[in-house]
Amino acid sequence: MNLPPKGRPVADLLAEVARLKQHDLPVRGGQVTAYVYDTGRAEVNDAATRAYLEMLEVNCLDPTAFPSVVEMERQVVGAVADLLGGGHGIFTSGGTESIMLAVKAARDLAARPRPNLVLPVTAHPAFHKAAHYLGVEVRAVPVDLETYKVRAGDMREAIDGNTILVVVSAPSYPQGVIDPVGEVAAVAAAAGVPCHVDACVGGWLLPWLREAGAAVPPFDLSVPGVTSISCDLHKFGYAPKGASVLLFADPAARRRAYFASAAWPGYTIINATVQSSRSAGPLGGAWATLQALGRAGYAELGRATLEATRRLRAGLAAIPGLRVLGEPESSLVAFAGDGVDVFVLADEARARGWFLQPQLSYAGIPANLHITVTGVTLAGVEAMLKVIAESAEAARERGPVVLPGGLVELVADLDLEAIDDAAFAELSASVGVDLRPGAGQPEMALVNTVLDALPAATREAVLVRFLSVIYGD
Repeated sequence: MNLPPKGRPVADLLAEVARLKQHDLPVRGGQVTAYVYDTGRAEVNDAATRAYLEMLEVNCLDPTAFPSVVEMERQVVGAVADLLGGGHGIFTSGGTESIMLAVKAARDLAARPRPNLVLPVTAHPAFHKAAHYLGVEVRAVPVDLETYKVRAGDMREAIDGNTILVVVSAPSYPQGVIDPVGEVAAVAAAAGVPCHVDACVGGWLLPWLREAGAAVPPFDLSVPGVTSISCDLHKFGYAPKGASVLLFADPAARRRAYFASAAWPGYTIINATVQSSRSAGPLGGAWATLQALGRAGYAELGRATLEATRRLRAGLAAIPGLRVLGEPESSLVAFAGDGVDVFVLADEARARGWFLQPQLSYAGIPANLHITVTGVTLAGVEAMLKVIAESAEAARERGPVVLPGGLVELVADLDLEAIDDAAFAELSASVGVDLRPGAGQPEMALVNTVLDALPAATREAVLVRFLSVIYGD
């Protein structure tokens, strides 16, 4: 029974939280190169935590009941608008929600019978998720396999009379490069279609990198033809999750993102986001982080991030068998292996206390490892490079993962709907991937090698079952 018969002491609860977290990746220090963003400044984290807790029980559902929500949101959204070319914004729970609302607004504005969304294959899967939820077709356009950027001409060819939105990334997450925003926005404008810039990763980073001396092309609402932009503050704004801002050039478009309903006898429903009731904790945490760092703090973090990225790229280029993909224009760096299995390298690095994020091959882009450089990385970049070099050598000695004969074909032909979760878990354990409770963390090289050999649709079906098994009943 999960619910205790009577309440437990606070000290007991906190001790159990600590026990439950003992195998989690660390969120501070820079050894986890994805998912978490660290300034390395404890006082900023403390300010955000205190403000988060202060606003924890404030409900964003009704801003007339809690005017603090309105004032904080105006200040946070205003700060993002000042940095990204103006506009009219919404504070959301994260990039996925910002993207969902951007697609909803575009769909409702266009009112096309068979709406479609045109985007590069490197665009974030949140657009596919939004399209799935909102009944929109996705038209994915290949990128140049040397630059990893989409070509404006290819985007033009994919647009038709039912296109509701064109998407570019600044930068795209997989290789950290910036799509030709101005060229694609011009193509979209000529076709009478809105253009969204996904700057969830780069929106709050690129301006500070530019200030630090990086060559960052125009990408925000100041670019003609750009009609909306998303910017996550829980990434390079270093705010607690979840905090993102969606900006529209036209306030009429923002209104299309809203939802209102008066078709019931209860309280008035008017939502700016997908969620209704939601804690103002993330808003308070974002507000406090921006205030605690200020322009000078973010400028310094930008300089440190730029220097760390330059050292990382140079260091990776010096490690035999590794090559950086493309010319990263932000602080996202991906590298592939020649004679080095990157999935094995990732397991070796994790055994040494470092998490490097695997990325599967897709659309001609090879399997690779991804590193997100943050404000704290500079202090540990040499240690990171040492671990990567050692892990690459160990991976070379171990050789690539050898899959049992016929395994890929077996998985590809498996009718996953015909077996239950227990049978899937048994099948996984039989090939060395034990997902059952208490089995511990499996080596992910085998998992990623199997997934990498499968078509995307099959990967997705396997991942759904994987999630179902690890959460159980």
